Amino acid sequence: MKQNITRKIIAQHLLSGEMVAGEEISIRIDHTLTHDVTGTPAYLAFETLGIAKVKTERSVSYIDHNMLYTDNKNPDDHIYLQTVAKKHGIYLSKAGNGICHTVHFERFSRPGITLLGSDSHTPTGGAVGAFAMGAGGLDVALAMAGEPTWLKMPQVINVRLHGKMQPGVSAKDVILEMLRRETVKGGVGKVYEYTGDGVAHISIRDRSTITNMGAEMGATTSIFPSDEVTREFFIKENREQDWISLLPDEGCEYDGYIDIDLSKLEPLVAMPDMPDNVTEARNCRDVKINQVFLGSCTNASYTDFAKAAAIMDGKMTHPDVSFVVAPGSRQLYLMLLQDGIIGKLVSAGARMIECGCGACCGIGQAPSTDGVSLRTANRNFKGRGGHLNAKLYISSPEVAAASAITGYITDPRDMADVTMLETIVEPKNYIIDDRLILSPAEQGDNVEVIRGPNIKPMPINQPLPDTLSIKVSAVRGDNITTDDITPANAQFSALRSNIPEISKYCYGRIDPEFHDRCKALGNSIIIGGENYGQGSSREHAAIAPMYLGVKAIIAKSMARIHKNNLVNHGVTPLLFANPTDYDAFDMFDELLIENIHAGLRQKSLVVRNVTKNRDIPVVVDLTDREVEIIIAGGQLRYVASKNA
Repeated sequence: MKQNITRKIIAQHLLSGEMVAGEEISIRIDHTLTHDVTGTPAYLAFETLGIAKVKTERSVSYIDHNMLYTDNKNPDDHIYLQTVAKKHGIYLSKAGNGICHTVHFERFSRPGITLLGSDSHTPTGGAVGAFAMGAGGLDVALAMAGEPTWLKMPQVINVRLHGKMQPGVSAKDVILEMLRRETVKGGVGKVYEYTGDGVAHISIRDRSTITNMGAEMGATTSIFPSDEVTREFFIKENREQDWISLLPDEGCEYDGYIDIDLSKLEPLVAMPDMPDNVTEARNCRDVKINQVFLGSCTNASYTDFAKAAAIMDGKMTHPDVSFVVAPGSRQLYLMLLQDGIIGKLVSAGARMIECGCGACCGIGQAPSTDGVSLRTANRNFKGRGGHLNAKLYISSPEVAAASAITGYITDPRDMADVTMLETIVEPKNYIIDDRLILSPAEQGDNVEVIRGPNIKPMPINQPLPDTLSIKVSAVRGDNITTDDITPANAQFSALRSNIPEISKYCYGRIDPEFHDRCKALGNSIIIGGENYGQGSSREHAAIAPMYLGVKAIIAKSMARIHKNNLVNHGVTPLLFANPTDYDAFDMFDELLIENIHAGLRQKSLVVRNVTKNRDIPVVVDLTDREVEIIIAGGQLRYVASKNA
């Protein structure tokens, strides 16, 4: 049978289920990755499983998010990560070595593998032909323990790229165009597989921009063929032995098709407060900015910085603009230094910060009050940059560089000879230096895991009762993000390993009374709108509400990774059978749900709103396995009982 790339990889890793779109399957995971915010709970969970050494081919722990050492919390957590990795067979990429997604496809990933990462932008690995998915930390812990990873077989959508981009247009504009067409929830249950004659003109770094930001559509993952462009990249990384050709079979079938004529694209911008709020950069020429951030796992490559430097060469950042620059990896930073590109950016007024994720998720470099920030990052949710009242725009490096000079969002073609950008390519030789990647101990038995005072045990939910008499603790609108629930900024992410403490800030930015309300209610339910829980894979957004007694979420629709995290921690995700029933709920309404276990198993429940004297049917969009996990009280109890 002729197969596309996605089906080839899944077939080679399939452990159970049928490869029919929408059906539950389980697959074997080859690689895992974590970072310092999501990694600490993942390894705390892994330790509870009592397994001496990870069972994956390669697991890597990255320190790349919160590297601010303002007190003991972050350094303590980083020492914990280093020692737990050394003990259990996990490689560790130290602070300063770079962003997990960038470093992993540079130094570890390869075509045809499966990669599971506790970060929603793990699909970046699809740039080199890996099947790379984001997940919660508990899913990653279980994969490291040799457990299968479960998912619904996705639809595979063929995105056919035609032609070649014009000077001044970049890969960022390809994925912004995809978001404009597909929206932030249009990719749920889908893999986007890129083919067509246009693929040959897109470098691995630019492919990574596209696969990275596919997460913003809610996609399971995105993937490119492994072709001669991929092979050239592996040769430069001194890893040619890891390369294989991986192409779709000629005449294979897909579940849908999207065509993009690259030659007709122009520079685009995502406007506040969603990545799919896309328009042409020329339509934003009256938007005055006071911050530009060039970096993040989406756009922090050699060519991204080289093109920005070429546009800014001999010019100076506008006096009203703070221009912040963060390379994606130490390898890239060294090459940019060697070739004088960093010098050009600094001469133009750039502020160099660490190779990491900080500014993207509000860990440092927050905009000013009512500030307007233009970023080459992937998300511009309200509050994402550290302030709820800031306005975040997303663009390509070319638009960012031009705008940093003018002080207004600027189409680079309006201020520079962009034809010069066509000559900018990847270096002929890469700098290979893995000394900041620490190997695990050959024998981990005698390694002591060091735990600082901020590290607390992973809380485990109780089994789900068969009857709930419970009140509504919150009614939320559409597109609630995991940043709304538990922000990733410096203050909160430093509490990553202390759930009792971080739960005090759950929903704190938009609902400061939520914690105290939940504690007073004991158990409660949250009502949500469309696309509840979109954004980061940060499972604290599930663990903290669980710790506060939230037993279920009833929403119009729900983001894939957050839904999985709720299941993993024993919080029941339910969907309105009739979305208009959302209007039948107010805060503090008393609800009654009876015969829950049977209803979950039969995939149909009725929620009685006692306060409003109404019966509301809800949909149980869960597999039989997920139902049993929830009834057991979450994955840790479920796996323990299964193993027992």
